[in-house]
Amino acid sequence: MIFETLSSLSLQELKEQAFKLSVSDRLALVSAIVESLQDTSISAHDRSSAIKRMRGLLRTDQLAPTDVEEL
Repeated sequence: MIFETLSSLSLQELKEQAFKLSVSDRLALVSAIVESLQDTSISAHDRSSAIKRMRGLLRTDQLAPTDVEEL
């Protein structure tokens, strides 16, 4: 399975490989990471920092599409 291969990579290598995965494999990887964090105690500072980074990933220079554009 894909996760056994990824477990021997460094963080930088893992990030590079993540971009090469199919969408379904990336979603499965995200799910596995989130699941692994469920029982982990995370400080408020770390949580806030992670949220800020995720918001940055969602930023775009384009306006949100209107309902008309979506049709």
